[in-house]
Amino acid sequence: MTRTERPIVMSTTTDGDRADFARLAAPFRRELVAYGYRMLGSVDDAEEVVQEVYLQAWRAFDRFEGRSSVRTWLYRIATRAFVKALQRRSRHPLPSDLQAPAADPAARVRPGDPELSWLQPAPDSLLNSTTTDPATVVAARETMRLAFVAALQLLPPRQRAVLVLRDVLGWSAAEVAALLEVSVVAVNSALQRARAHLPADTDALTQPTEERQRHLLERYVAAFQNADVDELVAVLTEDAQFEMPPFLTWFAGNVAIGAFLGPRMRAFGATLVIPTSANGQPAVALYPATADGQHQLHALHVLTLASAGVGRVVAFMDVDALRCFDLPEVLPAAGATLPE
Repeated sequence: MTRTERPIVMSTTTDGDRADFARLAAPFRRELVAYGYRMLGSVDDAEEVVQEVYLQAWRAFDRFEGRSSVRTWLYRIATRAFVKALQRRSRHPLPSDLQAPAADPAARVRPGDPELSWLQPAPDSLLNSTTTDPATVVAARETMRLAFVAALQLLPPRQRAVLVLRDVLGWSAAEVAALLEVSVVAVNSALQRARAHLPADTDALTQPTEERQRHLLERYVAAFQNADVDELVAVLTEDAQFEMPPFLTWFAGNVAIGAFLGPRMRAFGATLVIPTSANGQPAVALYPATADGQHQLHALHVLTLASAGVGRVVAFMDVDALRCFDLPEVLPAAGATLPE
């Protein structure tokens, strides 16, 4: 699934202005997309809005007086654009945001409304491209986790912007006030309200050690590779959750999840699995066999791990929403070389 980044489209002006704008503005594009993803819950939407931001900034570049840095100027334009986008678009939820888990694992799976836009996973390359400082990467990864981004979607647009700028990007209250053209008091008030509406812990599961994570991931991969339902149930925590947008139906509890997935895993048989990562979390891409012996991309499972096992799985089954991961759509049957 090869994906190319949208080019920055410029209107006509002098070559000198074009070179100056590209040199000064281009380094901030990826961090603005990461900012937009946290705000909008969609990589595709964030890239679309950032494209508009750069076009708007390009057209206004001759009026840029240098009273702030180019980065601050771009963030001001982007924040306004993201807030406007949120006002005209619905939020991007997960199934667990909309209804309770299914009581019967044999119940018919309900698709979501075709007009509903789901929370989209983000490749770690989006996060890693915004900073090279190890400590900053660790802190930023926590604010890219699915649980945190999903919680952000519940906030009003202005509160969401204040929270991301203050608590995620580390801007001061004065800087945010200047950017939003409001008072520091208003910023602090919006931040307090935003924090109050976030869950006390958006991801309460304790992160296991790196060695334990590797072991759990290996067991999860093996379960699907071997269509081993018992191993899947064993590697999940007792209160694990399994969601699968674009379907509304989701399940809670390893026994219920096993009862739901068991017949499907046995029908798929041996499945090729590509380990990857998303939102700072381990993830796996599943490729069941097709009738012609090839393996077709079926879903991307993003895992939340705890010491006791895999505590949450969000199985993104809309492969069109996975373009930003550059995953192959089809793998050959014999002698397939899996991407590293």
